[in-house]
Formats: sequence, C-alpha cells, structure tokens
Amino acid sequence: MIIKTDDLTGSEVAELLREHIQSMRLYSPPESKHALDLEALRKPEITFWSAWEGNELVGCGALQQLDSRHGEIKSMRTSSTHLRKGVAKRVLQHIIEEAKGRGYRRLNLETGSMDAFEPARKLYESFGFQYCKPFSDYSEDPNSVFMTKEL
Repeated sequence: MIIKTDDLTGSEVAELLREHIQSMRLYSPPESKHALDLEALRKPEITFWSAWEGNELVGCGALQQLDSRHGEIKSMRTSSTHLRKGVAKRVLQHIIEEAKGRGYRRLNLETGSMDAFEPARKLYESFGFQYCKPFSDYSEDPNSVFMTKEL
C-alpha cells in the first residue's frame, strides 16, 4: 500500500468522499454531521492523504492543524471493497507519525457514538486514544464521541 499526499482533484477520491458523506448522513442527523466535503478539505491547515494498492484507491485520511502543537484527525475512510484489510490502521499510523514529525503534542478526533462507528472507536482505542470532552469548536452532542491521544 502506498499512502501519498493528495491534491483532491482525482475522481476516485471525490467518489470515496461522496461515499463517506453519504454514510454519515445515514447515521448522523444534519446538526451532528462533521464530515468535511472536498472544498472544506482544501483548506491550507489540512493535509489529505490517499491510500492506494496499485491503481485502486483503498482509503484516505486527513490531518488538520488546530495550533502548532495540536492536530485533529479528519476524513478517515476505507473503501467499502477493502474493509477489514488493515487500510485504516495503516492510514492512522501514517497520520500519527506525521503529527509527531510536525511536533504536535496531542491529536484529537470526533467520531459517531452509534453502533455503526464501533469499529472506528475500537481502532482508535487500540492506538491509545482515550475519550475526552469536546475540543476546539465542538460542543457536547449525544451523536458524537471525542477522543484524544498524547504524543
């Protein structure tokens, strides 16, 4: 698997992000949807990576700089045809290493509280993320959980 910085112009990435936002709509009411669309992911404080096996897009993830020592994981997604193959684990490892390389002291994330998000929560827990209060601009939301990891 190759993980590369992505400029968000490819049709495969656009389709995977559409799939991501569609699935968020299935489980999260509009006021609880925090997934970023293509345009929002193009902000200068966000770095987006795509993961590839040959010419096939298998997953993606992003890192948003909140300040010089703090980042947020965004847009983690595995292609539906590559679930349970270790894609998310590899992308998450990549993001954590990048955050450490930038000198971040903490990583945070928001994910859903519903059963559909349990695999994601278990993955983050396996990497040492712990549950925490809302951070940055988030507020308490019964449809969200917030997690943090000291680097």
